[in-house]
Amino acid sequence: MRRTVVALLAVTALVAACEQSTGTPASETPAAATPEMPADAPPQEEVDPTVAATPTTEPVSCREQLGEAAAIRLVERCVQVSPASHPPCHPDNTCALIQGEIDRSCAMYEPGETRPEQCGA
Repeated sequence: MRRTVVALLAVTALVAACEQSTGTPASETPAAATPEMPADAPPQEEVDPTVAATPTTEPVSCREQLGEAAAIRLVERCVQVSPASHPPCHPDNTCALIQGEIDRSCAMYEPGETRPEQCGA
């Protein structure tokens, strides 16, 4: 028991000495110093801040891209050929995603197997 108390006091004294030797308490350290590139760093491209802050365009839904009727036809083809339990066959998805599911599903048929009519459309 006595050794434990002595060891804890020694550790406490060491920690206190380390905090005093830095000159500034941890709570008073500067928040966010401006980062500087090392002298041997490779050159970096300058980016226009107005361009970097511009949000990227979000994907357009198939309904917006093709119109309601054409998007519904594509979705119906997708549902008819996809073996997935939850296929991405929805007009709010991108047309590329829906067509990709159709292509993936139709590619699963082996040569000589009868492919659905929707695979040829």
